[in-house]
Formats: sequence, structure tokens, C-alpha cells
Amino acid sequence: MKTSAEQRAMLARMETTHAETARHLAVIERQIESRAERMTTSSRVKARQFDRASATWSRADERDFQANVASLRFARRGEIDALSCRLARQAGAIAAFRVRHRSNEPAGECVS
Repeated sequence: MKTSAEQRAMLARMETTHAETARHLAVIERQIESRAERMTTSSRVKARQFDRASATWSRADERDFQANVASLRFARRGEIDALSCRLARQAGAIAAFRVRHRSNEPAGECVS
């Protein structure tokens, strides 16, 4: 049987790993959106009219951007799906660990 300190340490490691996976997924999303924005601005530069009254981001630009985001997400769907499944498994493992060891308080809180 593990001591209370070992259980807290294990739970903290599990939560840290879960947070790292979530950060990795967020990085991928930011990369996709940044790449889609670059693709949109480079492909639509000739279609824009540059004058004082024109907006910098038109509806056509937004449609092109959303299409680029969708195609880039589709291209990286394997990686995104794997990370999403890993996040779900980690969240389930954390919840099961808390139930099994009756540790319902989130990490970082100190119960006196």
C-alpha cells in the first residue's frame, strides 16, 4: 500500500502529464491557424483592393481561412486524434485514481 505522500506525488505526475498533452494539442491548433492565416494572406493578396475604405480581412478571406484550417486539420487528423484520445484516457485515469484513493481535491490545494 502506498503512502499518502506517494499517492499525491503520483496524482501530481498524472496531472502534469495531462497538462503537457493538452499544451501539445494547443500548440498544434495554433500552428494550424497560423499556417492557414499565412496561406490566406498569400493567396488572396492579388484579390484585395488597397484603399482607405477597404477592410483588411474580408468575408472571402474568412471563407478561405476556414477552408485552409479545415484542410490543415484534415492533414494532421491522425496526430490530433491520437492526442485527443490520450487526453481522454489520462482524464479517465486521473478520475479513477481520485475515486480509488478518495482524493477528490485538485492538485495544488492544501487541505488543513
